[in-house]
Amino acid sequence: MTAVYLTIDTEYSSGLAARLGVHAREEVFARSIDGHTREGAVGIGFQMDVMADHGIKGVFFVDPMPALIWGTGAIADVVEPIVARGHDVQLHLHPEWLELAGDANPLGRRTGRNLHEFSEDEQLELLDWARSTLMDAGAPAPIAFRAGNYGADDATLRALRRLGIRYDSSHVPGIAQSDCRISLSNKDRTVVRHEGTIEVPVGSIGSFRGQRHAQVTALSHGEMAAALRFCIREERAMLNIVSHSFELMSASAGAPTGSCAIASFPSAGPWPKPAAHDRRPSPAARRRSAMRPAPRPCPAMSCAVVRAWPNNCSPIVFTELRES
Repeated sequence: MTAVYLTIDTEYSSGLAARLGVHAREEVFARSIDGHTREGAVGIGFQMDVMADHGIKGVFFVDPMPALIWGTGAIADVVEPIVARGHDVQLHLHPEWLELAGDANPLGRRTGRNLHEFSEDEQLELLDWARSTLMDAGAPAPIAFRAGNYGADDATLRALRRLGIRYDSSHVPGIAQSDCRISLSNKDRTVVRHEGTIEVPVGSIGSFRGQRHAQVTALSHGEMAAALRFCIREERAMLNIVSHSFELMSASAGAPTGSCAIASFPSAGPWPKPAAHDRRPSPAARRRSAMRPAPRPCPAMSCAVVRAWPNNCSPIVFTELRES
């Protein structure tokens, strides 16, 4: 059976904090985490509601770096409801927060956008601080990591190994010009041990111009459904789907975006030796994708794929993985 990992990068926006000012924590939370819109919230609370409707667990990669300016309580506000509802909390890290941290910067004056801009020892210090802060905010000890902007390199994986964090999910073969500097290629789409860490790549599908990553708003509803059907039909071991706490918002209008398939992803299995989805959807799905844009907002779409596989919805999260 196919294991589908629905992973949510859960983060306060450092860019929004810089624009509004560091005093505006509540507004940044409302927009980045709660996903407030004119039509209601579509952030992590809404996402967990829809998952609960279909018995699905999510993996929330939570960034604790905003604690540098707002304290651990700002992270606890994110972590506590996720843990209370039985979802998986793992580690995320955006180094952009170092520029706002002032004297609280654990690296002094060192700043950068991506982890690969730092030495291995500097990355180790940041990751160690972030892990401790995440746990202080109420999360279990993380065993998996994803770099902000996917901006990891091989030194990141070595630092994770030194910290005892077994899994990384920063390699994104479906983005040709990504910020990831891990020495894997776009042909490395299956789980692989690399630099002593188990790399779980973000899923991808074949497209007209190569690979496209399996992000909720990067694929149309039809493409995502076709990818899932393909994985189940061909008995592919896993599909790793990525989204964000704010992803269901429209950036321009403060309204829900055109994709509400957040809980459309059945997941099953114990952890096998995965083979990521690496083929195109059906020709019909490709033609439909080329002819029309993604669907308009429609919460009812959220159960469309679940209905297609009513017996394939047992959840799988990183804390349940067993290395083969």
